[in-house]
Amino acid sequence: MFFTTLSTYQPRGLQALKSSSPKAASVLLGLSLGLLINPLANAATAPTTPIYFAKNATQKTVVGSIPRGEERHFYRFKAFQGQYMTITLLPRRGFPEFANVGVVTSPSGQEEGGKGGIIYQGCLPESGSYRLRIARNLMATHGERAGYQIKMVILPRKQSQANCG
Repeated sequence: MFFTTLSTYQPRGLQALKSSSPKAASVLLGLSLGLLINPLANAATAPTTPIYFAKNATQKTVVGSIPRGEERHFYRFKAFQGQYMTITLLPRRGFPEFANVGVVTSPSGQEEGGKGGIIYQGCLPESGSYRLRIARNLMATHGERAGYQIKMVILPRKQSQANCG
């Protein structure tokens, strides 16, 4: 019985795919595989929201949401090698889902992040423009609006010396 249930399981999207033309099915399958193989394939052209800190500020809170049907939102900020940074991702009230995945990409393309809570804490490895991707956990979503709060702390280099050496 267990194996029968698994073998007959089909996500809702596949039922619609069966009734479409073979050409449409192959295009959708190809697009799906492309996203599975390289989920950031369109990241270079995706719009980004800049994050600016007020003069002499070390903390910034960004409140945002991912609309129904979208998977992620990108932010960009500048920082210097040796600065100590913490990024915390928190849920936002009034939204049915929490965009709980955050990934920081360095100027050279190194990625670090995780799900909810503190997604980055440490000394920045290089100077330049960093990218922050906020996304929903695709294994635990119903595709509804997903809210989030980003709490960022980036210390000046002098204050970072105690943590970064």
